[in-house]
Amino acid sequence: MNRKEMDFAVFCIESIADRLKLNGAQVYEMLAEASDILDTYIVAHFEPLHTQGREYIVNDILEFMEEEGLLK
Repeated sequence: MNRKEMDFAVFCIESIADRLKLNGAQVYEMLAEASDILDTYIVAHFEPLHTQGREYIVNDILEFMEEEGLLK
């Protein structure tokens, strides 16, 4: 993971945490430990995702998390 991807991953984690009213560590655990969404989705799709707005990115990742059974 390069610096831009890492910064984007942190942005995504903190944005999702804000939306879900959780802390960043809880969201990191969901995305990197309970699943592989951080690596296989967020970092892997950095190029198209980082060009979108915050709301789109958060909604897209939350939808993916729901599909993976991480959210009810």
